[in-house]
Order: sequence, then C-alpha cells, then structure tokens
Amino acid sequence: MPPPSADLPLAPLAVLVAALGLAVGSFLNVVIWRVPRGESVVAPRSACPRCGVPIAARDNIPVVSWLVLRGRGRCCREPISIRYPLVELGTAVAFAAVALWAGWSSSLPAWLYLAALSIALAAIDLDCRRLPDVIVKPSYVVLGVLLGAGAILAGEPRRLVGAAVGAAAVFAFYLLIVLVYPPGMGWGDVKLSGMIGMALGWLGWAALAVGAFAGFLVGGLVGVALLLAGATGRKGKIPYGPWMIVGTWVGAVWGPPLASWYLTTAGIR
Repeated sequence: MPPPSADLPLAPLAVLVAALGLAVGSFLNVVIWRVPRGESVVAPRSACPRCGVPIAARDNIPVVSWLVLRGRGRCCREPISIRYPLVELGTAVAFAAVALWAGWSSSLPAWLYLAALSIALAAIDLDCRRLPDVIVKPSYVVLGVLLGAGAILAGEPRRLVGAAVGAAAVFAFYLLIVLVYPPGMGWGDVKLSGMIGMALGWLGWAALAVGAFAGFLVGGLVGVALLLAGATGRKGKIPYGPWMIVGTWVGAVWGPPLASWYLTTAGIR
C-alpha cells in the first residue's frame, strides 16, 4: 500500500468516512433486497413490505430510525429485520477501518468502493447463492477507473500493470477450476475473481498471493465447520463469494507481512 499522500491526522478522516458509510449502508440495504428480485434501486421509493406505505424521511435515518421505532414499522408495526441497522453500522465501521488503513491516499475511493461492494455481494450471495452480473460486471469498470486514477495521481502507473496481470491470473485460475470440476464453484465466483485479482494485483504480488490463497483457506474451513456441525451435507453447496471477499481483504491488509513470515518460516529466505 502506498504511503498517504499527505501527513494529515487520520481520526477526522475516519469519522467523516464513517458518516458516509452510514448513508451508503442505507443504500446497500436497498441493493441487497431489490437487485436479486430484478427491481430498480432508484424507484420507487422504499415502502413497508406489508402494507405498502412509503417510508417517511424521518423513518429512514440510518440506525437511528430503527432504534427509535424499536425495530417495527410506524404504519403497521411490522417487525423490521435487525439486518438493516447492522448493514448500515457495518458499512460505517468498514469505511472507517479502510480509511485508517489507506489514509489520505489517492486510492482511498477505490477501497471504499470495494468495501461497499464486498458487503452487498456477500449479503446477496448468503441470501440467494448468486453474485448478480448487474453488480459484478459494471464494477470492473468502476473499480478499474478508481484504481487507475489512484495510481496515476500517486505517480505509480506501474500499479496498473500489476492490476491487469492480477485480474487475468486469478480469473484464469478460477476458470480452470470451474472447467475441471464444475460442481465445485459457480460462474458468479469466476466473474468475481477477476475483479479481486485486479485489486490485489494493484497492491503487489504478496497481496495477490496471500489474498487468493486466503479465500480458499477460509472457504474450506467454513465448509468443514458446517459439515461437522451438520448444517450441510457432503454434497451441500455453500456460497463461496463471501469467503473470496474475506480472503481479498486479508491479502490487502496483511498480505506483505504474511508472505514474508511464510517465506522466512519455510526457509526460502
């Protein structure tokens, strides 16, 4: 990760970005609910799923409205899932953590976008066992532009080469897996893999290697845990996208030290 572009305190940035995260989290709730159903995320305005009454602005304040309403709709007292405030709060926390990690760098918008995307895709995959093309495909362009701008503004255009190679390498690897053993992975995971490779390749080879491996490791451990707990059978399918995303962030944040530790422990250097 390149050093921050300015020697400025991180606490105000984290607070500002966390506030942004609350608003983004509110929008992500709409995305998570509507996109799998093929609905527009911009219209119509949010309404009570039971009685259809539009939700007033005062009842649409992230986290606060859910607490004030005690988890029930104002119109018909229909219970409101706790996932709504959790997504909003989780996005705020994720944004603050990303800000503390990336600092005042030109690549911060790219990592905030990836954080929001991670939350939306993980939730949808856990719910529906799929990663919608309508989210994944345009995200290649958005993330590529943001990472490209970050690299150029930081004076490190070479990172674009790493991003391109990383995207191609990880995509090819996942494609090979699904061609060799189709039941082991979905095509949505393959489509997501290139974007993950782009982000990790932008950071460097250590982040790319650790992030790609961590996704398989976490996914495998979760699968074994579910099998031992009786939550799934040997042929049961678990969503793999969330664990690919977890692995991505492990590689992004801890890739270089983990790679260095492994190489030292293995006696390679």
